[in-house]
Amino acid sequence: MTSNPTVLIDGVWQTRDSRKEIFDPANGELVGTIDFPGQSEAVADAASAADAADAAFPAWAATPARARADILLRAAALIRERADELALLLAREAGKRLPEAAGEIAFSAEYFQWFAEEARRLGGDYPPHEAAHRRHLVMRRPVGVVASLTPWNFPCSIQARKLAPALAAGCTVVARVSEKAPLAVTEMIRCLTDAGIPAGVINLIHGPARPTTSAVLEHPAVRAVTFTGSTGVGRSVMEQASRRIVRPLLELGGDAAFIVMDDADIDKAVAGAMLGRFRNTGQSCVGANRFFVHAAVYDDFVSKFVAAVDAMTLGSTTGDDVADLGPVIDDDRKQAVEALVADAVARGGRVLTAPRELPGSGSWVAPTLLADVPADAEIATNEVFGPAAAIFRFDTLDEAVEQANATEMGLAGYIYSENLTTCLTFAERLEVGIVGINEALPSVAFAPMGGVKQSGLGREGAHAGIEEFTETTYASIAL
Repeated sequence: MTSNPTVLIDGVWQTRDSRKEIFDPANGELVGTIDFPGQSEAVADAASAADAADAAFPAWAATPARARADILLRAAALIRERADELALLLAREAGKRLPEAAGEIAFSAEYFQWFAEEARRLGGDYPPHEAAHRRHLVMRRPVGVVASLTPWNFPCSIQARKLAPALAAGCTVVARVSEKAPLAVTEMIRCLTDAGIPAGVINLIHGPARPTTSAVLEHPAVRAVTFTGSTGVGRSVMEQASRRIVRPLLELGGDAAFIVMDDADIDKAVAGAMLGRFRNTGQSCVGANRFFVHAAVYDDFVSKFVAAVDAMTLGSTTGDDVADLGPVIDDDRKQAVEALVADAVARGGRVLTAPRELPGSGSWVAPTLLADVPADAEIATNEVFGPAAAIFRFDTLDEAVEQANATEMGLAGYIYSENLTTCLTFAERLEVGIVGINEALPSVAFAPMGGVKQSGLGREGAHAGIEEFTETTYASIAL
């Protein structure tokens, strides 16, 4: 069980009198504890952390890019060195299958390596002059203190996707992580301090979400906020940020459509559907949420998809014999997913998957596919965030695009087709920020990730990800 100090302010790992216990969603076993102060102490921690980040900013911003990069590379190496320990901790606290947890830790290290390399490439511009007596210089500088607020579903990789570019750009950070899965990400941040990052450059606080977040955003030194979570909470964060014109970088909810065309390789499409829907037990913002299948291949796809789901095993998330599907994060999520399924059935939806016995303890949900669900059912209009989905039939690409775009969200979408023209047409017309073409796992460190419409603002990953944490200064020089 882990019980290390978990509050980091101005380079010192600190303890608090009040701690929160973290339990394994698979079996209810105690995994560890974090320092979790009450509201007043958490607000004070937020102010102290922001003060520390503000004080550390000038020196860190002036640190040569090569030196910042070296620290991030050491952090990436430490994450890889401690990968087994981090992955097991993550699997237990979040209910992840151990192979998926290991993949997330590896992805986290990749973000630190990628942005360490980008730190040395963050240049400006020297446009050609149009008058002999003038020159023009465009420079990029770090925006300042950044608030980094992250969820529980991919706690390490999402925090890494924010910390790495912010630190590489020369910003300092106040981070708050979800209390539902805080242990592994806290240890990942410990890798940064062990790598030699200066005091105050990265600060980590815990506490009640709403007052802690408000305290950080109200601090006069905070100049940007990067948040991943639901659209509803994202709106609240953006509203608070607007009061002080704090720059928002928001990756919010998803409602991804998964399109299977009549010329698709059905076996590949089913494999993609299994990954797209059931990775992390369906708790993914970019996960396939609504399935639209061409009438000509509907029966074939559905029969194979249902058979694959019915063959999934539920059980141990760690050890030598890892099951195919883990639990959801907690009983609240379990009840939310089961309510969506019940609503669909009440509206005439038909459950296609076989009933199954669930493990005796933990927050388990049976993987469920439904057909004949009306378009206005909650499962068809809400982000499911669990191992359930509805399948719909269509006849033309135009119909599929219209149905896919009939949502206020716009994070990701997927298409399976062997026709390049169809795929490119779909990618151009779909109102999303990420498109997977015969690919259900598109996220990489070197490509921009983010949404349109109500799925967020800005991009994470790639060169765009580091630019989000910079300001542009233009100098006009008279000779």
